[in-house]
Order: sequence, then C-alpha cells, then structure tokens
Amino acid sequence: MKILISGSHGFIGSALHTRLQQQDHSLLRLIRLTQVAHSDEVFWNPIEHFIERGKLAGVDAVVHLAGENLFGRWNDKKKRSIYDSRVLNTAFLARTLAEMDPGPKVLICASAIGYYGDRGEHDCIESAAAGEGFLPDVCKDWEEATVPAANAGIRVVNLRFGIVLGKEGGSLAKMLPAFKMGMGGPLGDGQQWVSWISILDVVRVIEFALSRETLKGAVNAVSPHPVRNKEFAHAIGHALHRPEVVPIPKRMLHFMFGEMADQTVLASTKVLPHKLQLEEFQFQHPDLHTALESILK
Repeated sequence: MKILISGSHGFIGSALHTRLQQQDHSLLRLIRLTQVAHSDEVFWNPIEHFIERGKLAGVDAVVHLAGENLFGRWNDKKKRSIYDSRVLNTAFLARTLAEMDPGPKVLICASAIGYYGDRGEHDCIESAAAGEGFLPDVCKDWEEATVPAANAGIRVVNLRFGIVLGKEGGSLAKMLPAFKMGMGGPLGDGQQWVSWISILDVVRVIEFALSRETLKGAVNAVSPHPVRNKEFAHAIGHALHRPEVVPIPKRMLHFMFGEMADQTVLASTKVLPHKLQLEEFQFQHPDLHTALESILK
C-alpha cells in the first residue's frame, strides 16, 4: 500500500512510520520544509494552499497526524496556532484529496478526546455530543474539516486519541523525570478520569483503520479501561518503584498553565472505545499496569 503520512517525525508519526516500513509499505512523508531533500518527501505549505500534487499520484491512503503541540500556556497566539494547524490545514488537505482522480481510498485523520470536554462521571462513546470550550470547538471543527474528502467517496476515520503513553514522547515522557525523583503525584484532587492508550496500540489502531473498510467516522482511540488520575499517578510510581507522594494543587496548575490545565489535565473525560470493540479490535495493552510495565521495562 502506498501511504502518505503527515507528522511522520512526531511522537506517533515516527512510531507509525517505523512499523509500516517494516511491513514493506511504500511511504511518503508530507513535510513543510522549504526544499524537498528526499524522494519520499512531499512538500506542502497549507497557508499558501500549495502541495506537490504530482507526487500524490497512486497514493492509496493518507494518515494525517500533524498539529501544533497543545502543551504550554494558551494565549491568543498559541490558540490561533493550535486551531489553524488542525482545522485549516486539514481542510486544505481534504479538499486536495477530494480533487484527485483517482483519490486515496482512506483518510485517517487525528482528532482527540478533548472533543468531549470535561464530562465528570459520564461515559463517552462516539455518539456523545461535543463539549463546551476551546478544545471541544477545535476538535469539532477539525473533524468537520475532513467532510470534503468524505463527500468525494473517501473513507474517513477521525481517531479521537486519548493520552498516548510512551517513553519517547507525549505526556508520560514529561512526567517521568518528576516521578523518578520521587516528586510525582496526582493532579488536583486526582478524581478526574484519564482516558489513555499505549503508543503500540495507537499504531495498531491506525493499521486496523487503514484496512478495516467498515470503520469510518469518529473512533475513540483509547484503552477500554480508563482510570482516575490518582490511580494513574499511583501506577506510574509503582512501575518506577517510586512513591507518588506530591500531589500538584489545582491552583498551582492554574497559575502555571491557565486554560490549558482546565481543559486537559484537570478535565474528567471517561472515554470508551465503543466502535473498536464492535469491530473486535484486540488491544495489546488493555490495562494500565500492563502498558506501563511494557513501556518502562
């Protein structure tokens, strides 16, 4: 299969690229450099609505993972960058794919469980309504940006990623130094639900979505066993043989990160992989302790 990947140098993208390469797929990287240096790279500049269309000929599938990192204080400039890198760039890519003849058979596009917002104790499956706030609005518009591709007959899968666990990147990599020093602990009161997935299962879910023709639309890419933040911190401490004794107060998180803290680490989002389970996807790491043991061994 000939597959175009955006964000292929990121945390998820690099792991996916390695796995697909091992399976002898023909891979292209969608990049934003000013000069294409390798034959497997396709240059695009979505701001100027430019892409090397000639290199897209024969592409069977597209995996779109690129987007501005959410981490950091959300001032107006940061929020604009988060929104544009997801919504406007995805819209341009979807229109480009829709205009191809023939076009790819499938578009796998990243989304996030931020779509649901802070939902307390409510179980969220794919049919749940979007939440309220900046992040739910971004995710909603992000998914709607793929509509031109779907209208052109391309099978579109919007993967709503939970917290992706791996020691090479993502949230866990940021947490590990504090836990290794015995300074890790729950965030706020620790009662908020955390929906997570291992990096291995993320890659396997993407592979599954590429080939499973009955899978389309929003798909929750999370483990079937979400945990409370307090349990999440305990599991990391246990895996590292370090106590998790230093909870970080909510007011400190507000001071450090403002709105980002409210809509990410302090939000309670209990998400279930309903569609994946209906399609009988088998998780390699269904529970948190098994996942962390594998990642941190």
